[in-house]
Amino acid sequence: MQIINAFNCIYRALVTFAAMTEPCLALSLNVTAISAQNGASVLECWQMNTPFVVSTEAGTAGSASAVLGNVTGLTYTVLPAGFDGGLHVAPKNQWVAFIKGIAVVTIPGDDSPNGTATITGGGFGLIFAADTKNVSKIGHITRYPGITETVGLAIPTEDGEIPMHKVLHRGPCSAYEVTGQLGLATGRG
Repeated sequence: MQIINAFNCIYRALVTFAAMTEPCLALSLNVTAISAQNGASVLECWQMNTPFVVSTEAGTAGSASAVLGNVTGLTYTVLPAGFDGGLHVAPKNQWVAFIKGIAVVTIPGDDSPNGTATITGGGFGLIFAADTKNVSKIGHITRYPGITETVGLAIPTEDGEIPMHKVLHRGPCSAYEVTGQLGLATGRG
């Protein structure tokens, strides 16, 4: 019941563009993360500590936004269909936004469902990569099995910061866990 009240409260705030007059829970962004534990890369589902808020910025006023931290650069990469990125670690702690195509991330030696994440480009293509060489001895494998190219944006965080988050569970986020943000745009949240 508390969750339903939270979503209703967010909906009212978005529709009326007014400050919320009753306390409610805020919806936070969930992302699949490539992290490391005990020197090995792992997949985890992270919930960002910074909740969505109602934007007051010109051009987006009234919509939901979440500040994800400071960044230091942006690299636009086009990966051909069928490309195999091989075994590697993240070069830096970074957001990766797949805006088109499909990426499949696999953790070597983990044949369980927790060891593979399929990321579809577009609105749910955001992940965080934090298995850098100082925390992971082996890394992960990324393949792009689509029939067209995959386009990704690599966005390193300032000073290598890892955003404040809560680990929801081991393994990638489910479709349900990342699509909850749709309610913010449709008013059905």
